[in-house]
Amino acid sequence: MQRDYEIVERKPLLDSAGHLTAEGWARSLILDYDRSAVKGGALRIKEWDYYLITCPNYAIALTVDDNSYMSLDSISLLDFRGEKPVEQTTSPMGVMTLGRRRFPPSSLAGDVKGSGSGYSISFENPGPDSEGKTERKLSFFMKKFASAEKFGLGSGTVGIEGEICLTQYPGDTIVMATPFSEKKTAFYYNQKINCQEAAGLVKLVSADGSELARYEFSPEDSFGCLDWGRGVWTYKNTWYWGSASGMVSGKRFGFNIGYGFGDNPATENIIFYDGVGHKLSRVSFNIPTKNKTFVTRGGCCGTEAGLRVETADSEEMFMEKWTFTSDDGRFEMEFTPVLDRAANTDFVILGSNQHQVFGHYTGRAVLDDGTVLQIEDLLGFAEKVSNKW
Repeated sequence: MQRDYEIVERKPLLDSAGHLTAEGWARSLILDYDRSAVKGGALRIKEWDYYLITCPNYAIALTVDDNSYMSLDSISLLDFRGEKPVEQTTSPMGVMTLGRRRFPPSSLAGDVKGSGSGYSISFENPGPDSEGKTERKLSFFMKKFASAEKFGLGSGTVGIEGEICLTQYPGDTIVMATPFSEKKTAFYYNQKINCQEAAGLVKLVSADGSELARYEFSPEDSFGCLDWGRGVWTYKNTWYWGSASGMVSGKRFGFNIGYGFGDNPATENIIFYDGVGHKLSRVSFNIPTKNKTFVTRGGCCGTEAGLRVETADSEEMFMEKWTFTSDDGRFEMEFTPVLDRAANTDFVILGSNQHQVFGHYTGRAVLDDGTVLQIEDLLGFAEKVSNKW
């Protein structure tokens, strides 16, 4: 298979055996997903829509997913202002949804909703208009979202509510059809849509609905990204993912970078500029590390207590400056972290260790024709996630 194979022929995503009909990348959802064609086991199917909306000062992230044996609905609010940026993620879970949420088979049109006691998250997508423009409406509320103290709003619990409109203009996206060599019926079909203009309002509210704080998003400096995923994953895997959207030289600019799981002959690395995708080769995430240390207890072999000793093992320093390097020299960035949205859950059989780090990208990106774009302090994120699921 060609190293960076681009899929250009429309056909079903899976054959009669549940294997991918093509492996590589595409600019749109050219392969047709059908949940009923999946052969990897009813409990292994995972479907989700994840939206991230950012502006220079804050961000909101929304997830609705159906992992068959469980569901997860999530709202995250991140405020980058001040000396101590703050974030809150609240994620109610359900059990044995088994596809009953009826996710649409395409990102082109269709609604998604997750709800439960005291909350609702809704993604409405009527599809593109006559000019190919798509208007998505994201609406949500959660009565018990965060402690008021975390956001400097006194004591007690605050709720959250909001509505955001995303405008997607005609243009390229990045789509990946990824196989897993250890299981032929496992696959990940994924689309990332960057550079959607965002407009809307998010509010933190008291128990009686009174407004306590507001976060406004305007199209001049606010952008949304959709991570649309459908597939059957293997049990244990790790991925690296980075993304950003904004304005460069008066035009919409964004990128998607990542690697780490599956056996795709193509990369998901791409630059978006004025609606056109410029495909990249391999990009490395260079996360700073340091040697781990331990403090001696003393008494063993005459050692002194209280000594700090370095070990040969290293640990990643997610809040120090990262770098990104590409093997074709077309994506070279420094990344200065502002906030680490970290979570580590371990239920023995199931678990997730994630660091989604928000910060600013500065560097250079080179388009297909050799044009060099200078990037300065572009807000985005980079993450490392390890799952047992």
